[in-house]
Amino acid sequence: MNIQELALIAFTILVQMSVGAVWALRVAHYFAARKYGIEEADRLSDRALLALVPVIALAFVASLFHLGDPFNAYRAVTNLGSSWLSREIFFGVVFAGLAVVFAFLQWRKIGSFGLRNVIAWLAALAGLVLVYSMSSVYMLPAQPAWNSLATPISFFTTTFLLGALAMGAAFVANYAYMQRKETAGVEKQSALLRETLRWIAVAAVVLLGVELVALPLYLATLAGGSAAGLASVQLMIGSFGWALALRVILAFVGTGVFAVFLYQNAMSAGQEKVLSNMAYIAFIMVLTAEVLGRFLFYAAHVRIGI
Repeated sequence: MNIQELALIAFTILVQMSVGAVWALRVAHYFAARKYGIEEADRLSDRALLALVPVIALAFVASLFHLGDPFNAYRAVTNLGSSWLSREIFFGVVFAGLAVVFAFLQWRKIGSFGLRNVIAWLAALAGLVLVYSMSSVYMLPAQPAWNSLATPISFFTTTFLLGALAMGAAFVANYAYMQRKETAGVEKQSALLRETLRWIAVAAVVLLGVELVALPLYLATLAGGSAAGLASVQLMIGSFGWALALRVILAFVGTGVFAVFLYQNAMSAGQEKVLSNMAYIAFIMVLTAEVLGRFLFYAAHVRIGI
């Protein structure tokens, strides 16, 4: 695997995680504001929001390494009407711009809540179009391993699964910071954190179910198609079988087992330290699993013809 494919792994994973994190933040903030008020919702999410900016920046730095000439990147947006790659770049810039603007306005509390809220939801919607455009880039008839419904399913599952778990880890880090630096309102934040983590655990289990159902169906469909598709399956279960097995194990343990423990321990107060450790471990394990999955995506594709 060359540096360009490694850059693509980093770019796609980081961008999708960022989009999912924006959605997790917006949903968590919406329900937290309804139950506890906007101020408490902001205390939960504002520091977590700032973590998005360096992740988005890293994603776009990684994207430059898979371009033949990074200084010609602007030319890729000249075919919006016919090229999914152009749309990916365009909506990537739109998503990043809106997300950074919202993060700045929210942190500095510039403008009305309504204005900031509109910008945030526009960023989230642009992110969905971005992920769809990314998946459509790979829907090529000459690439059976990519030209499948499994590609958008995989990209969107990665988006929401990593985004939710990343924000779960960010929320517990934010709570740990408040415990050290603040004294007022920590009890409310404790209740809010536990409730948010319960729903993140539920969402993670559902998304894991989608992955575990889609994977065998994808392999079976691919094996029953063209010779190139069968060759891709043989690579995935043969030469790269270790990566496939490790990915499934890490995803199941990180998402399934830890989500169950997260849900159980989030039911009562006094378990914040346990929750923090579980949230961090689950995120790291699932991030590793998704990186392995994306490695397989690029390493095991076999092209039809030359």
